[in-house]
Amino acid sequence: MKKRLAVFVSGGGTDFQSIIDGVRNGEINAEIAVCVASKDGIYAIERAKQNGIRYEVYKKSDYGSAEEMFEKISGLLDKLKVDLIVLAGYLTILPSAFVRRFKGKIINIHPSLIPKYCGEGFYGMKVHEAVIKGGETESGATVHFVDEGVDTGEIIARAKVPVMPGDTPETLAKRVLEAEHKLLPRVLKMLCDKNN
Repeated sequence: MKKRLAVFVSGGGTDFQSIIDGVRNGEINAEIAVCVASKDGIYAIERAKQNGIRYEVYKKSDYGSAEEMFEKISGLLDKLKVDLIVLAGYLTILPSAFVRRFKGKIINIHPSLIPKYCGEGFYGMKVHEAVIKGGETESGATVHFVDEGVDTGEIIARAKVPVMPGDTPETLAKRVLEAEHKLLPRVLKMLCDKNN
């Protein structure tokens, strides 16, 4: 039985593309049931369209509260019989009720070696700026289960990359992203094979 994935996105969707490629080439024994986007006009939606993947946009501004929005999303995921939720560059904090409802079924990829440079306020380029400012010699990416804290869930796997002399946040981000594109499909392969 193929696992059914929901991929949550907020931007260009390069991690999403690595999942699409992994599913298409048979590395990941799964199908992408839906792409959940946090806003219109992001390139991740184009990737969904190009690959015939259903996508739905849920914007916080359209709902009275995050809880209300995620109640709607929960209904969709239940209807689509989703087995695993992948946060692939999704910048909205999940409400506790949603996390509890899908406990053990939500994973996130974070662009640092957790427990360093994670938690509230550490996302995107801010992470890489902090790593360079901190004088680190290595950074990387971490895939972890999501719990009710921010970036505090059980770590599944990490990939390390060097921080080079003269790195800018942009050059480091590119190197970390390349590591993410290998790490995320590898973790998904493991999770989808494990429970079959």
